[in-house]
Amino acid sequence: MAEAITSLIGDDAAGIVNTGPVVIYAPGGRKKKRFPGNCVTPHPSEEAALAAARPDEGYHAAIASGPSRSSEGFQLYYLLRWLD
Repeated sequence: MAEAITSLIGDDAAGIVNTGPVVIYAPGGRKKKRFPGNCVTPHPSEEAALAAARPDEGYHAAIASGPSRSSEGFQLYYLLRWLD
């Protein structure tokens, strides 16, 4: 019989992946929906992310979920929406 995943990983599973403001380095534009962890810098607020963004240099403020681990073992962030 299959067990619920929460019984295997505990009740604090909600803390595994966070959603919040980040700055994403995307020099090729804002076409992608997921980004490697080394291109993403989390920030404490949307205002802080917007202040740190430099769109003309490829750094864009966004709301993203992550990090989650890909099948290859990389950390990925998933774009929810752009802020700038």
